[in-house]
Amino acid sequence: MAEAAFEDAGDGAMLMRAEDVEPDALLTADGYLFVCPENLATMSGMMKEMFDRCYYPVLGRIEGRPYATAIAAGSDGEGAQRQIDRIAKGWRLKRVAEPLIVNMSAQTAEEILAEKFVGEQELGKCRELGAAMSEGLRQGIF
Repeated sequence: MAEAAFEDAGDGAMLMRAEDVEPDALLTADGYLFVCPENLATMSGMMKEMFDRCYYPVLGRIEGRPYATAIAAGSDGEGAQRQIDRIAKGWRLKRVAEPLIVNMSAQTAEEILAEKFVGEQELGKCRELGAAMSEGLRQGIF
């Protein structure tokens, strides 16, 4: 999903794994698209660790910047979404797109453990989100 969003985000976009994000990357970015899986009704551990590591070093320094989210969920994705939104609220970020939640409908142990594939329709939504974020930043809309 992150790769699909990055495909149409344009030249100014950066694609980074959560474990590689440092406070300086957040400080130099004009906006953020947070993409992660939901695991046991929460954001992934690596995403949580990134927020834990970067929260205080950027606090008070990125207010008003735009953000959006894309979450791959086994059921509803609302737990991960709530967590990210609470952190974004603390940073005083501005949501600029409705949450994109891709429901994988994995409810049994077998389905949860199976390899997941995001469909082309959902990947298209990710591409659109990446393009919209990039264009909105480029045009100064947000």
